[in-house]
Amino acid sequence: MKNSKKYTIFRQNSNFVMPKLETIDDKIYFNKQLVCDETQKIWETNDFLNIGYNSKNSLSKMLSNLYPTSFKFKGKKVASIEGVLQSLKYKDKKIQNSILKYYGLDAYHSRGANSTDFWGENGMLFWQGKPLNRHSEHYQTFIDELYICASKNPLYKKALLSTQNKYLLHHIGKDDASQTVLTRFEFEQRLNTLRDFLKQENKK
Repeated sequence: MKNSKKYTIFRQNSNFVMPKLETIDDKIYFNKQLVCDETQKIWETNDFLNIGYNSKNSLSKMLSNLYPTSFKFKGKKVASIEGVLQSLKYKDKKIQNSILKYYGLDAYHSRGANSTDFWGENGMLFWQGKPLNRHSEHYQTFIDELYICASKNPLYKKALLSTQNKYLLHHIGKDDASQTVLTRFEFEQRLNTLRDFLKQENKK
């Protein structure tokens, strides 16, 4: 896909830096601003939008991978980004294709059936029966294409552009690539650079 290759180059050449989160007395801060403590989660400020499916903030929820965002990806009609990500844990194409139809917590919890065959031990994922190394550059371009295809959904694209210049944060994201198919860095980099890429493309 032409746009996917263009976006990959754009992402690789971007100056994206993921801000560190600071934890003080069980409170999490982003650039000295409270993100969450024991009683609350802050979903939006003037500086950031915290992405989460359980958020009461509409844009925050819509930009979650779990949100029901339908689009076509590599010839398959999928129901959400999360459905694609969780499906990668299964070599069996029939199982994978069924998960592609899932969204929300149904998509997220579909990971449970592969707990006895944990992909993280060797980093091997699968797409339509073919191996996909989690720690390869090919995997990164695969993820680029996934988000470019998601942006073909007009509502998802509108939601992403509506965030304007706020930093798109996912404070609960994991950092260890052997424990998740999408780290906090990979997710935040995709959302923030994809928004900038779409802005650039809209000017042409």
